[in-house]
Amino acid sequence: MASPNTYRLSCSIPGHEMDVRGLAAAVYPDGAFVSVSRDRTGRVWVPNSSPNRGFTEMHCMNGHTNFVSCVCVIAPNDMHPRGLIATGGNDHNICVFSLDRPDPMYVLKGHKNTVCTLSAGKFGTLLSGSWDTTAKVWLNDKCMMTLQGHTAAVWAVVILPEQGLMLTGSADKTIKLWKAGRCERTFTGHEDCVRGLAVINDVEFFSCSNDASIRRWTVTGDCVQVYHGHTNYIYSLAVFPNGQDFVSTGEDRTVRIWKKGECAQTIRLPAQSVWCCCVLPNGDIVVGASDGIIRVFTESDERVASTEDLQAFEDELSKATIDPKTGDLGDIKVEDLPGREHLDEPGRRDGQTRLIKEGQKVEAYQWSMSDGRWVKIGDVVGGSSQSASSRIMYEGKEYDFVFTIDVNEGGPSMKLPYNISDDPWLAAHNFLQKNDLSPMFLDQVANFIIENTKGHTLGPSQPGTSDPFTGSGRYIPGASDSTEGFGADPFTGSGRYIPGSGPSATAPVGVVDPFTGGSAYSSAALQQPATNIYFPKTDAVTFEQANATQILAKLKELNGGAPEDKKLSEDVMAKLERLLLSVCDLRSKDQITEEQIAILWKTTHWPEDIVFPVLDILRLAVRHPVVNASLCNETEGIQFCNHLLSLMAPQGRPANQMLALRTLCNCFSGPLGRSLLMSQRETVMSQATELKSVCNKNIHIALATLVLNYAGSLHGVPDLEGKAQCLSMASTILEVVQDKEAIFRLLVALGTTIASESTAKDLAQSLGVKSQIAKYSSVPDPAKVGECCRLVLNELQ
Repeated sequence: MASPNTYRLSCSIPGHEMDVRGLAAAVYPDGAFVSVSRDRTGRVWVPNSSPNRGFTEMHCMNGHTNFVSCVCVIAPNDMHPRGLIATGGNDHNICVFSLDRPDPMYVLKGHKNTVCTLSAGKFGTLLSGSWDTTAKVWLNDKCMMTLQGHTAAVWAVVILPEQGLMLTGSADKTIKLWKAGRCERTFTGHEDCVRGLAVINDVEFFSCSNDASIRRWTVTGDCVQVYHGHTNYIYSLAVFPNGQDFVSTGEDRTVRIWKKGECAQTIRLPAQSVWCCCVLPNGDIVVGASDGIIRVFTESDERVASTEDLQAFEDELSKATIDPKTGDLGDIKVEDLPGREHLDEPGRRDGQTRLIKEGQKVEAYQWSMSDGRWVKIGDVVGGSSQSASSRIMYEGKEYDFVFTIDVNEGGPSMKLPYNISDDPWLAAHNFLQKNDLSPMFLDQVANFIIENTKGHTLGPSQPGTSDPFTGSGRYIPGASDSTEGFGADPFTGSGRYIPGSGPSATAPVGVVDPFTGGSAYSSAALQQPATNIYFPKTDAVTFEQANATQILAKLKELNGGAPEDKKLSEDVMAKLERLLLSVCDLRSKDQITEEQIAILWKTTHWPEDIVFPVLDILRLAVRHPVVNASLCNETEGIQFCNHLLSLMAPQGRPANQMLALRTLCNCFSGPLGRSLLMSQRETVMSQATELKSVCNKNIHIALATLVLNYAGSLHGVPDLEGKAQCLSMASTILEVVQDKEAIFRLLVALGTTIASESTAKDLAQSLGVKSQIAKYSSVPDPAKVGECCRLVLNELQ
């Protein structure tokens, strides 16, 4: 009789024709779950009321043209009250299904290789990981952002409960934490591919790996516990409803239940690869394996399988053949093994294995703590000291070799059977065809077979065999190698500036444009202004204020100490002075010449410690139509942009960083400048965001203005990825800024991005923008911060 709190078989579901690669608990109906398989289908299973307490197929989904690798359930919303199902496949696509039809509602395209992991978040957000080394954030049918940083396949992704936080695990052995689309932290510790991730709570998560270990982490970067028990690759993890205990599955044919930090139970399956698992709301465990069978295990006596079914499962397990090369039984010497009397001695822990010699056979047994007995788990074939006639059983046939092949950085594991008498090219061809792999690998696989069977007439593969795709050996635990401020602006006053964009067209009489700061601004008696005068803000916000006399005085002072090859003559200095005076007043009739622009451009390459007054002239000059067109055209623009970016390097001088940012902002005042910056958006915004950590209010204001100008340029344009980048950058900067003017501009940028754009609003919700800005709604001074914040919050309702 089994002891309480022990998982036993509830039912076996033989619905799929090939490996079951992904499982997820469904939202609807109650107690249902979804499975996906290499047979290219997804299926929804619902509990039935029959005496066998099994599951019935309710819905079959077709849409992929290749193996289906992963699945997740998207939470219900008003439009889809029963939720949606997303599946990822080897065809590089993600299919999104409803329960109403067998074909996809829509297909998400964008990944360049197999989509092997999916996770759904709030507000319809979907996170995907792929062999193409990237993860992507989707909202409805649009890709909002691409997370780049891993150097190998992204095998695992998960969205954490705290809005905006996402995790990715990769074959590069690392885990990355992303906030608003940016990598905030990299976790290292695993010695092989990270294959699975599972959320524990807001601040902790589990990971599992091909290194046969499970790790518990905090989001702050600490590994607080390492769990050992599996003897081969670990493919999946799922956390129980209590939020602490968990279940894991792997290549060692086992499902392991972990309680209070210890492996409390080991369940072996009659299948080599136990690919996936999920936990149902009632605590039952669902697992999928390489034999195409879904099995459900339960602690409940009410849901346990019949005595006949339990015995049938045990019989099936006892007839399994175990290849010792999988690493979980060690090197076997038949002559040294004890006989059946060895089973008279009880085991010391659940899942402990013992090998005994029964005539010329080797049998494997596992200790069941709940039953208090040894249960046969299979016959061992292919041991290192067995006779030369020993062969390996695979899919009902005997072979001299059964290689385990890991395609593309560790998976999925595929078996390549081979006999010495076979043609290696034909064996390679059959392997590629069976597994839907490209024929371009034919020579590679055939040469792998030839190389690893040299000099052999019979027997298993040798320890030194390498995987033809990854170049690395099959993992055997224990055998892997361990290789191991700047204050106020000195030229423009206190940093406060007057953009000079004039009163907003929508502003009521007597209300000043909130960007100028030139006049007192006071809110109406109501908590919110009757008219939204803040966003969308579509005209460029620029940095206008300047003291030409101070700039020239500083320029002449520094020119005196400049290197001889950089020093400006009096004639050249006079031309720069005329240029400065012309661009300070855009109403000036003075003509600006190409010679003046060429002198300015050349002088911006002065040494970094003296170039800042030149950059201030450049900042003013790009507002002029002639200068803007000359420096930002298709021929010169990229070089001009790259030079400004070089001045914004994180280790650079704050004065240069601030002025380069202001110059970029002012480029938006001309059509060619705006076009240039839109074409370089991803690079400019990414590098600019790096400056958020510089403790300087003028830099923060310039950063906020850059986001705002991008948001204004994107308003009314169907570029969701660009708007996603604006939201991400604004959210990231809001985490560190303190200056109220910078905060105000970021709020206007957010409002401009989400105004009249429902998808952008949903993404802002999923990034946690609402909770991030709520604290600014009560800011009384300046009043525009609180008023603008409340308007943004209203948009997000």
